[in-house]
Amino acid sequence: MTDIEFCTIKNGETNLRVAVQGSGPLILCVHGWPELWYSWRHQMSHFANLGYTVASMDVRGYGGSDKPEPIEAYTLAELAGDAAAVVHTLSDKPAILFGHDWGAPIVYATALLHPERVSAVAGLSVPFRPAGDMSMLDVLRQVYAERFFYMLYFQQQDLPEAELETDIQTSLRTIYYSASGEAPPGSFMPEKPDDAKFLDGMINPDALPEWMSDSDLQIYAEAFAAGGFRGPINRYRAQDLDFEASKDAVGMLLSQPSCFIGGERDLVREMIPGIDLYADIETGYRDLRINELVAGAGHWVQQEAPQKTNAILERFVRSLGEPGIEDVQ
Repeated sequence: MTDIEFCTIKNGETNLRVAVQGSGPLILCVHGWPELWYSWRHQMSHFANLGYTVASMDVRGYGGSDKPEPIEAYTLAELAGDAAAVVHTLSDKPAILFGHDWGAPIVYATALLHPERVSAVAGLSVPFRPAGDMSMLDVLRQVYAERFFYMLYFQQQDLPEAELETDIQTSLRTIYYSASGEAPPGSFMPEKPDDAKFLDGMINPDALPEWMSDSDLQIYAEAFAAGGFRGPINRYRAQDLDFEASKDAVGMLLSQPSCFIGGERDLVREMIPGIDLYADIETGYRDLRINELVAGAGHWVQQEAPQKTNAILERFVRSLGEPGIEDVQ
C-alpha cells in the first residue's frame, strides 16, 4: 500500500484525515465502529486499479481526524457534512460513496442532505430505512427492557470508554472476532442482564481470524490508544438528536442508484429479536440495483470476504456506466 497518500481536508473547523489512492472519478469510502480508513484497504487497491481515485476517510472521532468532545458533533448531519466536504475538495463532480456499519447511515445521510455531491451509494451491513416516527433508541429501550443491549449501554457517560480503554488490543480483538462470521452464533450479543458490561460473555479468541493479521490489529489498536473511544461512542449517543432532526424527512426514499451488501451471518440481521432486518429493504430505495448477501461472512464483510465484496461492488459500479471502468476487461 505504498502508493497511498494522506491529506487533511477541512470541514469548517474540523480536520479530516483522508487516505487517497489512484486517479480518475472519485469513490469515497466511509468506515464504521470501531474502525479506520484502513478497513477499506482491499477496496482501495481494487478500484484504484480499475481507474478510480479512491478516498477513505477517518471519520471524525477516529484516527488522524479531529475528535470534538460534544455529542452533538456526531450527528448524522455533521458527519454527512464531513463526507460532502471531502467530495467537494477532491472532485468537481459527484462521487460514488461506499459506507460500512455506521458509515452506511453516514453515506445515506450524505445522499439525502447533499445530493449534488453523490452520484451513487453502496451500503454494507446496514441497509437504508426511511426515517420513521419513533427513534431507534426508543425502539431498543422497549425491546431490551431489563436486558443488556450495547447501544443502550453506550448511552452512559464514561463507563463504556473506561471498559474498552482498559486493554484496547484485547477489546478490539474481542469485538472483531465476536462480530465475525467465524464466531459462534450470538457471540456479539449474548444474553445478559442490563447491568452487565459490553465485553461480558464475548469471546477473546486464542488466534485472530484469517482475515485479520497481527499487524492489522496493531494498526487499529495504536489508533484507539492515541484517540480513545469517546468520539466513536458519541455517535451512538447522538441518535436521539438524529431523530429530532429527521422529522421532516419521514418516509423519504433514497433516490440515487444504490447497492446493499450484507454478511450472511451479520449480527445486524438479528438486532431486533424475531425480525430479519435484511428482509424487505427494497421499499426504502428508488433504484436498488443490487441486494446481495455474502455467504459465511459476518459484520466485517469487506474485510472478511474482500474478493466477493469487491466483485459485487464492481458489478454495481459497472451498472452506472461510470467513466474509467466501462472499458476495463
